[in-house]
Amino acid sequence: MTTSGAGRRGRRSSILVTAMIPCALAAWTLLGGVARADEGLWTFDNFPSQAVKAKYGVTIDQAWLDHVRGATARLSIGCSSSIVSPEGLVLTNHHCVSECAQDLSTPDRDYIKNGYAVATRREERQCPGMQADVLTSISDVTANVGMATAGKSGGDFVKARDGAIAAIEQAACAGKEAVQTCQVVTLYQGGQYKLYTYRKYTDVRLVFAPELQTAFFGGDPDNFNFPRYDLDMSFLRLYENGAPAATPDHLRWNPAPPVDGQPVFVAGNPGSTSRLLTADQLDSLRDFVFPQLLLQFSEFRGRLIEFGAQGPEQARIADRELFGVENSFKAIYGEFQALSEPGFLESKRKADAELRAKVAADPALAARTGDAWGEIARAQVDRAALNASSFLLESRAGGGSQLYAYARDLVRAARERTKPNGERLPRYTDSRLPLVEKQVLDEKPVYPSLERLELAFWLTKVREYLTADAPETKVFLGADSPEDIAARLSASTLGDAKVRKALWDGGLPSVLASNDPMIVYVLATDPTSRAVRKAFEERVSGPSDRAAERIAAARFAVYGTSVYPDATFTPRVSYGKVEGWTYLGRATPPFTTFAGLWTRATGKPPFELAPKWLAARGKLNDKTIFDFTSDNDIVGGNSGSPVIDAKGEVIGAAFDGNIQSLGGAFAFDDRVNRSVVVSTAAATQALRIVYGQDALVAELTAP
Repeated sequence: MTTSGAGRRGRRSSILVTAMIPCALAAWTLLGGVARADEGLWTFDNFPSQAVKAKYGVTIDQAWLDHVRGATARLSIGCSSSIVSPEGLVLTNHHCVSECAQDLSTPDRDYIKNGYAVATRREERQCPGMQADVLTSISDVTANVGMATAGKSGGDFVKARDGAIAAIEQAACAGKEAVQTCQVVTLYQGGQYKLYTYRKYTDVRLVFAPELQTAFFGGDPDNFNFPRYDLDMSFLRLYENGAPAATPDHLRWNPAPPVDGQPVFVAGNPGSTSRLLTADQLDSLRDFVFPQLLLQFSEFRGRLIEFGAQGPEQARIADRELFGVENSFKAIYGEFQALSEPGFLESKRKADAELRAKVAADPALAARTGDAWGEIARAQVDRAALNASSFLLESRAGGGSQLYAYARDLVRAARERTKPNGERLPRYTDSRLPLVEKQVLDEKPVYPSLERLELAFWLTKVREYLTADAPETKVFLGADSPEDIAARLSASTLGDAKVRKALWDGGLPSVLASNDPMIVYVLATDPTSRAVRKAFEERVSGPSDRAAERIAAARFAVYGTSVYPDATFTPRVSYGKVEGWTYLGRATPPFTTFAGLWTRATGKPPFELAPKWLAARGKLNDKTIFDFTSDNDIVGGNSGSPVIDAKGEVIGAAFDGNIQSLGGAFAFDDRVNRSVVVSTAAATQALRIVYGQDALVAELTAP
């Protein structure tokens, strides 16, 4: 499943499989010049319409792009979606709403296992912490940021850049924070800065979700493979002022089956790619970033499995967490294998050398660019030294604990709100605080037993990776054991939304006066986390980002804007066609049908059919196309993206990729990279015949 962040807040979540990346990747020319074939995560203001017209004979004009942009939504849990009715109905993947379903579940009502459906709209329930954003405009603010950062480097560059971004966002959304989100997006590694303005919906409710058994049929063995037989789709609804939102700009639902070779488009929010990083930066990922992550996620997965084996309730509350950890492990493993493929990094070094040679041939351009590649290479030495502490004490501090996440946001928001907007940490600027506040204050269940597991594992890794004698370890553990600290902290009262609200509203005085064990702990340890963050900015991200800006400017000078930017979890469009593929002499057709589902089902997990599907056998049309593949370029974060035909109608929802797409973080090969999509044809039949959702089908298919 191509998801990024579709798990608990702060967790990267992508599903990949443990398979070797094909050698075809090494033959790809890594963004040296013009993108070729059906490649590209294109922004809505720089879509290659002429290339699409030349290849497919399809006209994609600005009106088409504007319509699609206004009918697709970014979900704050790290997924994409599309608006598919005039009354705020939203199509996305099941794994994008599973956290919501879990939060709404109880020991007596397991909406992950049994699915979620409503008889009337009054039963649609709000998803805690979820927000949907619809992009309304894009404007270039590169010059504004450039003026603020001129002549600065290292930590000063980061501070100036972040301050300028905060000021731009604040001015753009001033007085409109209740309905708008403003975000300055860094494109081309700093070559461009664009202000994205979104219409936001903070009341997002669950409408329908199938059983996990159906959405994830085939489980881990089928994951990132094809053929697939998954109904990985669900529906949400946008509300405003307590009523379904009016959404005249929506995609028409097309229940017709896809056709082999049919031009299709994917509109969504790819999470992140590293296609424009230098070879030295990719070396760092391969040599020490990914190995550390793989070791930790692998061990944590085992602990979660052991926890879930203790009983049905432990299995229920650990299910979503285990799913996210397995996602992360497989994503990182796939990317690691891509970077380890013989010849892959050599191709990247060749592309870097080609651009450097073109820059060197132009004395004026060479003077402006300087030794940017060398500066990035030197920063990797410091990255190696700071990687473990930055990961454990800053980017993944708390190890996934929801209580820790609440405490850190309460402590940091309280301190940051006392500062001028331009001097705050980016997460706590005025333009971003409303979402933080929603995530902190929305009610959702917290499980102390799971919290103890997460906290103890995290602190064990702090001691293991940083050593028991490190000053940072002494701050976070003192003379206590990870298990004792975890037991104490998991007794926090922050699981109560009323307690969190009192602390949020009371600001810094209330936070400083709190005797909650988690608040006290974060107050004591956060200065060390901030120091680690500052060191990383001064020695790694600051120098690297500054140098990357100059490389981006050089790339524009040499190649123009025919190269698309790396993914940034902001709206993009990719184009392609419905198509299977051939690899190592084996041809894989692009379609599966309901008939194949019955053959695939063995009656044993993970190939066991849900009872409702067993009852529907013989009522469904066996020839209906269930899932299909296309050669669209998508990555993590595209989960839930609408797959759209040339008329701008939705014919499916992307939910996965094939094995050969695992290296999509670094390169794209249209010969073998494939997106995996659940069809609207299958969804329409399943909703009507399997689930009896006649009202939902009527809303989807209304003229």
